[in-house]
Amino acid sequence: MNKSDLVRTLAKMTDLTDAKAQDVVDIVFGGFSRALANGDRVEIRGFGIFSAREYKAHAGRNPRTGGVIEVGTKRLPHFKVGKELQKKLNSG
Repeated sequence: MNKSDLVRTLAKMTDLTDAKAQDVVDIVFGGFSRALANGDRVEIRGFGIFSAREYKAHAGRNPRTGGVIEVGTKRLPHFKVGKELQKKLNSG
Protein backbone atom coordinates (compact mmCIF):
# COMPACT_ATOMS: atom_id res chain seq x y z
CA MET A 1 0.00 0.00 0.00
CA ASN A 2 1.34 3.41 -0.91
CA LYS A 3 0.22 6.86 0.22
CA SER A 4 -2.43 7.31 -2.48
CA ASP A 5 -3.88 3.86 -1.64
CA LEU A 6 -4.06 4.91 2.00
CA VAL A 7 -5.88 8.12 1.06
CA ARG A 8 -8.42 6.24 -1.08
CA THR A 9 -9.00 3.65 1.67
CA LEU A 10 -9.48 6.37 4.29
CA ALA A 11 -11.95 8.20 2.04
CA LYS A 12 -13.94 5.00 1.43
CA MET A 13 -14.06 4.05 5.12
CA THR A 14 -15.24 7.51 6.24
CA ASP A 15 -17.43 10.28 4.90
CA LEU A 16 -14.35 12.28 3.87
CA THR A 17 -13.71 13.47 0.35
CA ASP A 18 -10.45 12.44 -1.30
CA ALA A 19 -9.07 15.96 -0.70
CA LYS A 20 -9.93 15.89 3.01
CA ALA A 21 -8.53 12.36 3.36
CA GLN A 22 -5.32 13.59 1.69
CA ASP A 23 -5.15 16.43 4.23
CA VAL A 24 -5.58 14.00 7.14
CA VAL A 25 -2.83 11.69 5.87
CA ASP A 26 -0.50 14.67 5.27
CA ILE A 27 -1.15 15.97 8.80
CA VAL A 28 -0.44 12.58 10.39
CA PHE A 29 2.75 11.95 8.41
CA GLY A 30 3.85 15.55 8.93
CA GLY A 31 3.44 15.08 12.68
CA PHE A 32 5.49 11.88 12.54
CA SER A 33 8.23 13.63 10.57
CA ARG A 34 8.37 16.63 12.92
CA ALA A 35 8.50 14.40 15.99
CA LEU A 36 11.36 12.32 14.58
CA ALA A 37 13.26 15.44 13.46
CA ASN A 38 12.96 16.80 17.03
CA GLY A 39 14.41 13.59 18.47
CA ASP A 40 11.08 12.30 19.79
CA ARG A 41 9.67 8.86 19.11
CA VAL A 42 6.25 7.99 17.76
CA GLU A 43 4.55 5.05 19.46
CA ILE A 44 1.39 3.51 18.05
CA ARG A 45 0.12 0.83 20.44
CA GLY A 46 -0.32 -2.52 18.76
CA PHE A 47 1.56 -1.39 15.65
CA GLY A 48 5.06 -0.26 16.55
CA ILE A 49 7.50 2.49 17.44
CA PHE A 50 9.17 4.92 15.06
CA SER A 51 12.37 6.53 16.32
CA ALA A 52 15.52 8.14 14.95
CA ARG A 53 18.85 6.40 15.48
CA GLU A 54 22.21 8.12 15.33
CA TYR A 55 25.09 6.51 13.48
CA LYS A 56 28.73 7.45 13.97
CA ALA A 57 31.07 8.57 11.22
CA HIS A 58 33.06 5.78 9.62
CA ALA A 59 35.26 4.96 6.65
CA GLY A 60 33.32 3.43 3.78
CA ARG A 61 34.15 2.17 0.32
CA ASN A 62 33.02 3.51 -3.03
CA PRO A 63 31.66 0.35 -4.70
CA ARG A 64 32.50 1.63 -8.17
CA THR A 65 36.14 2.59 -7.58
CA GLY A 66 36.94 0.70 -4.39
CA GLY A 67 38.37 3.88 -2.89
CA VAL A 68 37.95 4.78 0.77
CA ILE A 69 35.50 7.58 1.52
CA GLU A 70 34.49 9.18 4.82
CA VAL A 71 30.86 8.76 5.74
CA GLY A 72 29.74 11.42 8.22
CA THR A 73 27.47 11.04 11.21
CA LYS A 74 23.81 10.69 10.38
CA ARG A 75 20.39 10.06 11.87
CA LEU A 76 18.09 7.56 10.21
CA PRO A 77 14.54 6.48 10.97
CA HIS A 78 14.05 3.13 12.69
CA PHE A 79 10.90 1.05 13.17
CA LYS A 80 10.36 -1.54 15.89
CA VAL A 81 7.30 -3.71 15.34
CA GLY A 82 4.73 -4.00 18.14
CA LYS A 83 3.87 -7.34 19.72
CA GLU A 84 0.29 -7.38 18.41
CA LEU A 85 1.34 -6.73 14.82
CA GLN A 86 4.13 -9.30 15.09
CA LYS A 87 1.64 -11.91 16.33
CA LYS A 88 -0.76 -11.06 13.50
CA LEU A 89 1.98 -11.42 10.89
CA ASN A 90 3.23 -14.72 12.27
CA SER A 91 -0.08 -16.45 12.92
CA GLY A 92 -0.54 -18.95 10.12
